[in-house]
Amino acid sequence: MLVKYISRHDIVSDMVGGVGGDNSGQGFVSRLISETGFIRGNFLLILIGWLLIDFTREMAFTYYPLYIRELGGTAATLGLIGATATITEAMVKFPGGYIADRYGRKQIIVTMTFMAGICYLVYAFAPNWQTVMLGAALCSLCMIYTPSHNAIVMDSLPEDKRGTGYSLVNLITRASTTPSPLIAGLLLSRLGLMRTVRLGFVAVSLAFVTASLLRTRLRETMMDAKPIDVGEVAQSFRGARVFVEGISVWRRMPGAVKALLAIDLFQTIPNVMWNTVLVYYMVDELGITQIQLSYIVTLIGVFLILFAIPVGRMVDRYGRRRPILLAMALMVLVIPTVYFADFRTIIVITPIVGLINIIFMTAFSALYADMIPPENRGMTSGSKDFFFLVSVSVGQIAGGWIYDNVSHVLPTTIYWASTFIVLILSYLYIRDPERPQPGSPQIG
Repeated sequence: MLVKYISRHDIVSDMVGGVGGDNSGQGFVSRLISETGFIRGNFLLILIGWLLIDFTREMAFTYYPLYIRELGGTAATLGLIGATATITEAMVKFPGGYIADRYGRKQIIVTMTFMAGICYLVYAFAPNWQTVMLGAALCSLCMIYTPSHNAIVMDSLPEDKRGTGYSLVNLITRASTTPSPLIAGLLLSRLGLMRTVRLGFVAVSLAFVTASLLRTRLRETMMDAKPIDVGEVAQSFRGARVFVEGISVWRRMPGAVKALLAIDLFQTIPNVMWNTVLVYYMVDELGITQIQLSYIVTLIGVFLILFAIPVGRMVDRYGRRRPILLAMALMVLVIPTVYFADFRTIIVITPIVGLINIIFMTAFSALYADMIPPENRGMTSGSKDFFFLVSVSVGQIAGGWIYDNVSHVLPTTIYWASTFIVLILSYLYIRDPERPQPGSPQIG
């Protein structure tokens, strides 16, 4: 993966030249090139950076809730830290989108990826949970680059390969992270909880710094990109102009995009409530051990890998809507098993959980990319992320507070009930756009 794209292309050319008169071999290679030919340039660089970052993040965050508990925190504390991080990140999404559409993608991506690497060291050496919260806020400020990051991915994927492209992102990142929980579990048995998590966050820092160096080779996808004018960006905050523009951009969006956003946001709060306390619930109520946690997370990653390409092809061939409805229906069936699950039960349902996750990640991403016009991708992505992160922060605070003060089971019940509603709304309002024409041009 770390060789230049031209080297990979040369290898494929050698394969074509060496098959002689074997037409079936030529057909296979031609099909392979057709299916994966878009993996080049910007998209290849982005994939490599994701691989590095996700591998180390998964290792660091496998035992993150238990790390917070060791630093004196509780479930409510975990929710508060998460909410602080998400609210901070939400506040930079509008300016991030403004920068992406006005000054281009590359400058902000490279600079803030590097700064994120520096900020993750605060996680690694935190003496208490309050310091972790500071580190979380600093890292979230660096996420001002994500609207540009999202936009450059949209710019670089051909329309007829978006399902496959996003599934490939999930495949490669999950392939890289699958060993991470096992490595974390091995380190835990040798080094203990605190040293394992601290070492993990040092690795995250190094991964971000390395990714920033790789991203210096990105090709700008905006024709009229110019150096960022810090003064002009600061000026845009006066009168909240950048926030007004971030909200008003939705007036230019098709109704289908607005419906998709509304459904996405509606299911986010109960989902996050559940996921915020899920590790605590599994340890406290289901008797799952720390080592078993690493097995569960790893197995989910394995099934994400196995399902990634088939789901991507399904999304490209049959549309986005039907896979989303399938995932919603499966979620309605799976959630109740958590009430009585033990380790074996969780292992049994992990294939379904993996399938649900890969469908959501692939189909929703492809739908947004289909329906958002290129000239508004930065601002729309930033605005969408703002609303999403505000919802996440609410879910994190609510989930932690309910777990500590009301019931360990209630977050699961709320999530299950909301899934019925989301399934109905998805059936009524989510629609596929017009089918793209094969061979659409790409940038990057």
